[in-house]
Amino acid sequence: MNTKTFRMALLPLAMVLAGCTLAPHYQRPAMPVDAKYDQPTPVGNVADLPWQNFFTDATMRNLIQLSLDNNRDLRVAALNVEEAQQSVTVQRAALMPSINATASQTSAHEPANLYNTKTTGAVTYHELNAGLGVTSWELDFFGRLQSLRDEAQETYLSTAATERATRISLISEVATAWLTLSSDNDLLHLAQNTAKSQQESYRLTQLSYNGGASSDQDLAQAESTVRAAQADVASYMRQVRQDVDALRLLVGTDLPATLLSHATLDANWQFPATPAGLPSDLLTRRPDIMAAEHSLKAANANIGAARAAFFPSITLTASGGSTSSSLGSLLGGGTGAWSFVPSINLPIFDGGKNEANLNIAHIEKRIEIADYEKAIQTAFKEVNDALAGQDTWQDQLTALQQEVGANQRDYDYSEMRFKQGVDNYLNVLVAQRSLYSSQQSLISAHLGQLSEKITLYKALGGGWKA
Repeated sequence: MNTKTFRMALLPLAMVLAGCTLAPHYQRPAMPVDAKYDQPTPVGNVADLPWQNFFTDATMRNLIQLSLDNNRDLRVAALNVEEAQQSVTVQRAALMPSINATASQTSAHEPANLYNTKTTGAVTYHELNAGLGVTSWELDFFGRLQSLRDEAQETYLSTAATERATRISLISEVATAWLTLSSDNDLLHLAQNTAKSQQESYRLTQLSYNGGASSDQDLAQAESTVRAAQADVASYMRQVRQDVDALRLLVGTDLPATLLSHATLDANWQFPATPAGLPSDLLTRRPDIMAAEHSLKAANANIGAARAAFFPSITLTASGGSTSSSLGSLLGGGTGAWSFVPSINLPIFDGGKNEANLNIAHIEKRIEIADYEKAIQTAFKEVNDALAGQDTWQDQLTALQQEVGANQRDYDYSEMRFKQGVDNYLNVLVAQRSLYSSQQSLISAHLGQLSEKITLYKALGGGWKA
């Protein structure tokens, strides 16, 4: 055998040892977004900030921890990771030979006249076999099995990243649900206090009406204000109960008995500053983007498996052991037996099946590229929206605080002028309604401001490394 022939003979073995595949070389697609955010922001790594350090409110942290321990969606996501990990083990095992130990006994009895020969009597015989065998071990010359293993590995990594994304979403949802409950609870108390105040005003108007000092219109307007506040009380009571139910579903277990007594936005809420860094940081911060990229890599590996289907596949089946007619001499001399059955399968005509599978693999990769790019674009939009909301929510909150102060002064002046007989009661009712409306808007704006901070933390992928 000359040197060239020898090298050609070693080429398949070298491909196996080197782990070659026919999968295309993976290149990460370019980011389909601008190189910077629309809003200026300090640079930092929010992914290293644990959620326990971001959410400083004790009740909120307790609810988040309960949800991480009990939420059913998170449990399913974790079980999906375990399932994907076992699938990797299955595909990895296909690269190795499967060795089985076998033992069998065959007993047969043939009557004397079975073949119409000169046999003088019946024959009974026994055959005992024991051995080790390799069953249909495929030599992965063209990397088909390795590509399938790589696909399973990337699918597992994608599933694991999805589980982390589910965890971040759950933390954000629980925190936002707690703020929503606190906001609606504040609105309920505001409506109850307003209804009580307006009920007293209505009582005074009735006394004035009975004394002839107020008109039918004054009495009707006072009653209208009371009924509107009472309707708000009923509405917010319903909303608070629904908020509790929603929070219970997220947490996955019973809520603390003293929950509602702590549900208020009128507290010293402090969230750490959330640096946004650069758009490219999202690739390593956001688990949903990581999951999309691993899915893309899995599709890339699947192309390698589809390409390998065009090439011959070689399998080996071998066994070795002992065969004897009695158990005592089964392992004795002269009982050895072996078999070696190599086989090769060369695809010649499959009606276009392999070609179609390869086309499907390429289409699936293009789909995954589009999904990956969409995940980046979505993340970029969410970060930009949250950054834009930080300053605008603060401006809105400041303006509403000033509006509440102005309406409070207007109400106080109107009430004073009414008591002095300068104005009628209609001005008092108008001022009271304006104050009530601005107080409601202030609570809603406070909720929006706090929720925006949580949204930015989530959009930047913060907390999952903890």
